[in-house]
Amino acid sequence: MSKRILIVDDDTHIRLLLHRTLEELEGMGVEIHFAEDGLDGLNQTRALQPDLMFLDVMMPHMNGFEVCREVRRDPSLSKTHIVVLTARGQTQPPLDLRYAPHEIMTKPFDPDIIVARAAQVLGVSLDFGF
Repeated sequence: MSKRILIVDDDTHIRLLLHRTLEELEGMGVEIHFAEDGLDGLNQTRALQPDLMFLDVMMPHMNGFEVCREVRRDPSLSKTHIVVLTARGQTQPPLDLRYAPHEIMTKPFDPDIIVARAAQVLGVSLDFGF
């Protein structure tokens, strides 16, 4: 069974940047999926049961922390590792840590850190050729 990443961000450029950052993992059997807003992200999470989710905070319909809370409340999604990507000064995570993301990274993000973290969470080995 292949590993799945879900990128949830309403900004087309951020989705494209994350895809380009993570595309080398596709050659290792990792599927990359996308959602354009919080509600779509929640629905796709329930349908795909991704292993890893990169989640924006400020989005239409549901913000990233609301999506995170719903995912963390669902026992069938307990294996989904959630990384919230946020600009400095955006909404604070929920005080109830049971519903908080596993990690919070600030934008702009370092692509090398994103791909290394994804590989680690997914348990895939990056081959840098040296």
